[in-house]
Amino acid sequence: VLQGFNMNTNYNKRLMNSPSSTLVRTESPISSPLPSKEKYSNRFIPDRSSANWNGKFNLLQSKESQNRNNTMFSDVSTQAGKENQMYNNVIANEVLGTRLEQTTSREIHTLKESSCNLFEYQSPAKRRLIDDTSKMVASYAVSPLGNDSQNLLCSATKPPRKIPKAPYKVLDAPDLQDDFYLNLVDWSPQNLLSVGLGTCVYLWSANNGQVTKLCDFQSEGDSVTSVSWTEKGNHIAVGTQRGYIHIWDVTVSRLIALLDGHTARVGTLAWNNDLLYSGSRDKSIFQHDLRTPCSITRKLRAHKQEVCGLKWSPDRQYLASGGNDNKLFVWNLSAEAPIQTYADHEAAVKAIAWSPHQHGLLASGGGTADRCIRFRNVLTGQSINYIDTGSQVCNLAWSKYTNELVSTHGYSKNHIVIWKHPSLCKVAELSGHTYRVLYLSVSPEGESIVTGAGDETLRFWNVFCKPKTSKDHSKYHKNVPHPNEDSEITQTP
Repeated sequence: VLQGFNMNTNYNKRLMNSPSSTLVRTESPISSPLPSKEKYSNRFIPDRSSANWNGKFNLLQSKESQNRNNTMFSDVSTQAGKENQMYNNVIANEVLGTRLEQTTSREIHTLKESSCNLFEYQSPAKRRLIDDTSKMVASYAVSPLGNDSQNLLCSATKPPRKIPKAPYKVLDAPDLQDDFYLNLVDWSPQNLLSVGLGTCVYLWSANNGQVTKLCDFQSEGDSVTSVSWTEKGNHIAVGTQRGYIHIWDVTVSRLIALLDGHTARVGTLAWNNDLLYSGSRDKSIFQHDLRTPCSITRKLRAHKQEVCGLKWSPDRQYLASGGNDNKLFVWNLSAEAPIQTYADHEAAVKAIAWSPHQHGLLASGGGTADRCIRFRNVLTGQSINYIDTGSQVCNLAWSKYTNELVSTHGYSKNHIVIWKHPSLCKVAELSGHTYRVLYLSVSPEGESIVTGAGDETLRFWNVFCKPKTSKDHSKYHKNVPHPNEDSEITQTP
């Protein structure tokens, strides 16, 4: 018995000293009781509930990949991009816990790096308790999304401005020439639209829809090639195929001056107070002063081919001229030579527009072989930006109220595009003309435009947004005929 007792005691000691004894507790009626504290193995299963996955996943990526992927939300201008950005923000809230509550069109969120390892083999630190009130609200919430995501969806950005895709009015314009180098449509400050149709100039009143024939050159064997209103809107200049310029007083329908000097057609005109500048196929630009007996007071010669675009800056200090020689010149009021020359277009430059929002900002568009709209700062002489539109640029015009501009196009899309500057993102595309959209003018109140094309139609569009605080709202359009009451500009009195 003693021998069996000794063997039993030795067995118990060996059993307690074995590696597996940490998981087994053996009791013997003969041996002394073991300590009450339980022992466990050295295996530890980490609790990753408090892990910062938002930062730690970044540690698995290379530096190059990290720089590319850390940006979660990029600059989005289109509606689809904004919807994707909102979706990404909600996912980031629910999965990564970023707690984003509002977003903007140009908001960039980056993943924060963490200095700790991806896997932690240690007991998790005590986490901050969530507010009891938030817990209670979340417990009874109807939406599966958290409060941050709900606030994010409720604080959606300003809805995009809706631009009608169809014109609000269409006028027939028989014999409206399909010629890229002419300028046959202009809208006066008195809300009169002038249109050159063949040998005649017609005036259409936007207030009452009345059509009046101003002049007819058929008996002289001449035709209209350009029209331009003075700043006050009482006088209009009419350029012709034979190189003459007729100045009419529309208040009394009387011819007050006949200017000559050009040896070829006058395709473009631009007023600067009492000074009238004319560009011709004879490659020259003439300055006419109607207050002097000899009207031609200055001759500007720099273009090597036909001059097809003339525009004065808003401060009336700089004149931009474009020609069929693919050149864009900037002139001042005194020099006989251009103060700046731009030769980066690869086709004729007819589309020219000065920004009313930024001093010295000039936009120009090239023809079929170029298709680009280029922006320049004439104060520094530097090119700022450009965009390839994919089709011939025929005209450009800025909005008076917002930093947007409209362009009309010919080959091959024949459409109208509204651009946001400086991002150069498309706000809207308008279609309707079946030929090149060669003519463009902005209404005096600044909300509407009129476009003309070789399809012999004039189409009126609402494209720009006027501030609601303006006091003269609907001043010019309160008497405009209903869009369905289309009229016609004809060649009969």
